[in-house]
Amino acid sequence: MPDLTIRKAEVTDADLVITFIHALAKYEKLEGPDREAEARLRDHGWGDARRFEVLLAFEGDTPAGFALYFYPYSTFTARPTLYLEDLFVYPEYRGRGYGKSLLIELARVAAENSCGRMDWMVLDWNDSAIKFYEGLGAEIKDRWKLCRLEGTALSAMATE
Repeated sequence: MPDLTIRKAEVTDADLVITFIHALAKYEKLEGPDREAEARLRDHGWGDARRFEVLLAFEGDTPAGFALYFYPYSTFTARPTLYLEDLFVYPEYRGRGYGKSLLIELARVAAENSCGRMDWMVLDWNDSAIKFYEGLGAEIKDRWKLCRLEGTALSAMATE
């Protein structure tokens, strides 16, 4: 494996993390964060009330990938869960083991934090990612479906 380094993102890495998020959004054919969302990302990632953490992968000094995660709580395991929100490796660095290395480091972080499990989602059209995750031993949970309230539906419910 080439000169791979993985480390936690620091406040000075905020712009790099946002660049990764925009690249991921483009890959998923989604709109990335606007300027207001970018400001919230900086605050939530490196402000007083942090809501997530980030691992960065570098080949030498060149950014190659990232993983953004946080900790919900599982009542069934009575432990925190490491929830992987985003994992992205630039296309030119894929196939070199960087995604797997990020997941291994996340598993270590989960173990260090006494997590009962590590969860993430994968888009149903992303066959290469599904095969990659299954190859690592991850079970794709068909019974569990994502439910989401957002935008006007969320606002409407909040005002009931």
